[in-house]
Amino acid sequence: MALRAGLDHIEREEDGTAIGRWGLFMLRSAFQPIFAFHEGKLRIDAFEALIRPFRDGEQESPPAFFATCNASDRLQVEELTRTLHLLNAGVCLPADVSLFINIDPSVFTDQAIGDNTLRNMRLVLNSVGIEPARVVCEVTENPTGSPQAFFNFIAGLRGNGFRIAVDDYGADESDIDRIKELMPDIVKFDALWINRLMESDAGFALLSTMVRSFEEQGIRTVFEGIEEEWQIELAEKSGASMVQGFVLARPQIASREMRSREPAQLSDPQTPEVPAPSRSKSAPGARTFGRRVAR
Repeated sequence: MALRAGLDHIEREEDGTAIGRWGLFMLRSAFQPIFAFHEGKLRIDAFEALIRPFRDGEQESPPAFFATCNASDRLQVEELTRTLHLLNAGVCLPADVSLFINIDPSVFTDQAIGDNTLRNMRLVLNSVGIEPARVVCEVTENPTGSPQAFFNFIAGLRGNGFRIAVDDYGADESDIDRIKELMPDIVKFDALWINRLMESDAGFALLSTMVRSFEEQGIRTVFEGIEEEWQIELAEKSGASMVQGFVLARPQIASREMRSREPAQLSDPQTPEVPAPSRSKSAPGARTFGRRVAR
């Protein structure tokens, strides 16, 4: 698969951002901030790239778009969306943040696909001046097309300076196996799972133990899907490295303006700082939280 397969479906807007075309859909990149705990404040450490499909001018959900893609086209669609995100990151994001991009294991059915994907990613990154070390390849929980081909691809990514993350970790046996096989740099905890554990003292103790175990192995941790302000306090108390969720910042459609904004302005403009949470929510260890986003 040549890089041209992705570029043929990409157009440039007047401001330099890229959009994709696939059938009846126009595709845009959106970037959601991921915040790190740093000296009593939250600061933007990275962004996750997400696809936003539009049809007849109306935004559709990503699952609705992917449901229209034939299985035979999935590899090309993956190439298109990944290329779109990398191009827009070069135009829109500050140079001192990382970028999380999703990697679907199911499309790697032979060695050639992994080799071509790695080469294409390096070509695109070189064209926009992004070092591979800034890119975190977030492996989704989809089944692997060919385990050997995929693990060779992961080894190639790591050998070229990319970092690896495991998405939606929930402590199931399959998740534990993914950690052992991929040896990631970062683990993103499943939102529903961590929210459930945060509801009890015993659950929170288990969560903290797992975070500590990962951190002792040099694996950074991300709590995603943070929806309530009290959860931010518990995430910090657990020892988690980073947090992500709508209570902090929603995804924003890629625009060149993002590159010149102050860090706090890159979060949801309606919530530029994290206010003190309501005490009406009972949670283990919950305390008033009035942390400002680092400027």
